Amino acid sequence: MAAAAGTLAATAMVAVAQPATAVPQDPQSAAAKADALVASRPAVLAASPAETFQRRQVYTSAGYHYVSYDRTYNGFPVIGGDFVVVTDSAGATKYTSVAMTQPIGQISTVPQLTDTAAAGVAKEQLKTVTEVEGTKLVVVALDGKPGKLAWETTVKGTSAEGPSRLTVDVDAASGAVLREYEHVTDVSGTGTGWINGSVTLDTTQSGSTYTLQDPSHTTIRCQDAANNTTFSGSDNVWGNGTGTNKETGCVDAFYVAQKQYAMLSAWLGRNGQNGSGGAWPIRVGLNDQNAYYDGTQIQIGKNTAGQWISSADVVGHELGHGIDDYTPGGISRGNTQEFVADTLGAATEWYINNPNDAPDYQVGEEVNLVGSGPIRYMYNPSLAGDDNCYSSSTPGDEVHAAAGPGNHWFYLLAQGTSGNGQPASTTCNSSTITGLGIQNAIKIMYNAMLMKTSSSSYLKYRTWTLTAAKNLFPNSCTEFNTVKAAWDAVSVPAQSADPTCTGGGTTPPPTTTPPPTTGCSGTNATDVTIPDAGAAVTSTITIANCARSASATSTIAVNVVHTYRGDVKLDLVAPDGTVYALKATSSTDSADNIVTTYTKNLSSEAANGAWKLRAQDVYSADTGYINTWTLTL
Repeated sequence: MAAAAGTLAATAMVAVAQPATAVPQDPQSAAAKADALVASRPAVLAASPAETFQRRQVYTSAGYHYVSYDRTYNGFPVIGGDFVVVTDSAGATKYTSVAMTQPIGQISTVPQLTDTAAAGVAKEQLKTVTEVEGTKLVVVALDGKPGKLAWETTVKGTSAEGPSRLTVDVDAASGAVLREYEHVTDVSGTGTGWINGSVTLDTTQSGSTYTLQDPSHTTIRCQDAANNTTFSGSDNVWGNGTGTNKETGCVDAFYVAQKQYAMLSAWLGRNGQNGSGGAWPIRVGLNDQNAYYDGTQIQIGKNTAGQWISSADVVGHELGHGIDDYTPGGISRGNTQEFVADTLGAATEWYINNPNDAPDYQVGEEVNLVGSGPIRYMYNPSLAGDDNCYSSSTPGDEVHAAAGPGNHWFYLLAQGTSGNGQPASTTCNSSTITGLGIQNAIKIMYNAMLMKTSSSSYLKYRTWTLTAAKNLFPNSCTEFNTVKAAWDAVSVPAQSADPTCTGGGTTPPPTTTPPPTTGCSGTNATDVTIPDAGAAVTSTITIANCARSASATSTIAVNVVHTYRGDVKLDLVAPDGTVYALKATSSTDSADNIVTTYTKNLSSEAANGAWKLRAQDVYSADTGYINTWTLTL
């Protein structure tokens, strides 16, 4: 279903008074510094004296803190007044993302329309209404227009397209509909699923009864949509491999939800789909060729053969809408929400890497929804009748068709034009792009989502992803230039708010052959997951053409993302196997991330050879990964 299209809003840089240091800050310290900035009421916030600001959640990713805020006007929530302050690991402000483009001005806060009349207008927007969730007064300040007092009502029922949970803002003076916001987003023990085959599930035991509920994250559970009852049994064996069996459909869906939870932690450092360690119930049994998320649940329907459509990319996509909903700004606007969810569905499928549903960049290829194959093709959206290239009409397209340019961009960012083992992909400007791999691509996408406001659009996502790439890879322009080249390749135009990058690498590569790598320094930016309370892992830098001994003041600059850094032990392993301790574990160091530079006397070692950064997590319950490290000998 199409949601109300967002519009472009101002995003501005805030000057940093002091240079950033390498001392990591915890989220609370970062939030306090962001609060101090907001309290100074910088001009970028376009704030009037009648407005106050309320900090919401603080998200942490790859050493950056994303502090989100809402605002009120004389005590009334402002729709479109949200913003995000981004701080680095030292707490220095790096970027602000602000939805509003102009001050609200002075408006009356006395309604001329009653709440009952406004609710009646909201109900008229649906074909049938089963529930009115409530009505409240708000101020609507969207699309760069002056603020207006409005009644906001959320109604549930059906629209012409199907199930609906719709929020309607009605002008409290004239009764005109100012905004509609659709919450329903869709994709027209051991268990045996019809898609994923035999799988292992983490279930809950109570006495002699087992349920399809995650024992550690109890909001992840799979239920029969007929009565919202969680599937249970006495033997902890689930499903029969038949696609028309609801319990079998739940095996596939529950398996995907648990795997996505692990992906979010290992690849993105996120604590569950809702960011707070949980998710939403998944309900199998929708009598429709459809699946959807509505802010409270995931509903899974069936294909035309009656098989439940619980594939990794479909379930990952629907949970992806929830992830989008539970990042700043809510579900993406400007007809970008379907491509955003597709990127998370693809990342989930690649992380799972189940041979019964091999990872690819098709959407719904396993479920064969209406008997005509995949729903969408990320490498060539036109195969499903969607646009490969962005145009001014894209924000007004049907919401799933509008996903084409964004899906194409993500594919080029991850796999490049050659496909790197996947199908080759043409561009809209005949350019050639070398991809960064899906893990880096989704990391950039996710960190852009953490800058999102209620004004999101394709044009804003271009700026946010470029900013994310620059933040995540501060010592290289290769990633930044790849993001830029991929947006150019799908015809999303440059914006005045786009950052720039100088130095580092170039994308696409220069046409001339570069000289061989020389010198006595190297960087490895490939992420390596650190198992929770598991075996040690390593990341390797091979030094060549450095015909001398290493320095007595050699440096090892590390960026390790981890939610409790005291769990992690770090060592440098020389080519001859000698181990140099960098960091010991600590049961009291609860701060996030290891972002620092160690100095070691390595003069007894030959510089050339394979050097390894070794990391081991010795305690349970927190996870992370080696993000990047640089060795200078």
